[in-house]
Amino acid sequence: MDSKEKKLEIIREKLKQLLVENLSLEGLKPENIKDDELIFGEGLGLDSLDAVEIVVILQRNFGIEIKDMNEGRKILRSVDSISRHIYDHQHKKPA
Repeated sequence: MDSKEKKLEIIREKLKQLLVENLSLEGLKPENIKDDELIFGEGLGLDSLDAVEIVVILQRNFGIEIKDMNEGRKILRSVDSISRHIYDHQHKKPA
């Protein structure tokens, strides 16, 4: 496993923990959330209020702001897509 994959795994674990702690995921453990499982609808079954909470979690814990909801829909698809966005944000090269 390369350095990027290790960092992504750490981000995924932290993100799952934050989701379980901050959202009403009754009886769900972080390790039971699949990386590629859809967060909304058929997947974890979260709704638009949860989306707002996830945006707040990302801002508080990772310094990421999502202002464009079209962009947000792509980013907030799954734990994996959010984790990759966090990784890219943390490792982007300064202009």
